[in-house]
Amino acid sequence: MPDRRRVKQSSLDAGSIARAYDRWSLQYDSDRNATRDLDADVLRRAPLRLAARRVVELGCGTGKNSVWLAEQAATLTALDFSAGMLAVARERVARENARFVEQDIRVEWPVPSGGADVVVGNLVLEHVTDLAPVFAEAARVLAPGGQLFLCELHPYRQLGGSQAHFTDPSTSETVPVAAFVHSTSEYVNGAIAAGFALRELGEWLEDVAAADAAPRLLSMLFERA
Repeated sequence: MPDRRRVKQSSLDAGSIARAYDRWSLQYDSDRNATRDLDADVLRRAPLRLAARRVVELGCGTGKNSVWLAEQAATLTALDFSAGMLAVARERVARENARFVEQDIRVEWPVPSGGADVVVGNLVLEHVTDLAPVFAEAARVLAPGGQLFLCELHPYRQLGGSQAHFTDPSTSETVPVAAFVHSTSEYVNGAIAAGFALRELGEWLEDVAAADAAPRLLSMLFERA
């Protein structure tokens, strides 16, 4: 039986993804979610130069990481294409140095060329079929020496059937969010082709996981030439 939570690249619909996250936004922060929680921990361990820097966040969602980033950075431009998620994020992060923009990250970002020092993307690229436009935009907006940090659901987990999903409490329906599997080499080589150098690669598993469990998250730190 085919896994209905998976979709082929040709049929991935960005609109359906945004609508799914709009529905999920009402309970995203209260749902049990080991991937979300581990991701937040991984980001805070990353060797990022955030103090007094201009940060762009991709797929900010409900602002789970935006709070921390805005506290560290000079400015934060947080992008997401789910209006529902952004509404929650704006309520959560009431800081003058943070702005939240409804944005498809596959097209030009509302950031000038060279106008950022750090770009952070967490649990977002699994919903993007063609990574090249995202890496190209990151390269455009980052100043020389700027950092690009990505943290994604590990390809091992995706190949094993894991995918972003939630249960709608009003209908008890399990709602999958369309996703596409990218290999580690696809991430790394895509970034290199856009002018980045890989500085650090990490595979992460929560402390309470079984010893033989596959890594849950893959993190990558790149630097702009």
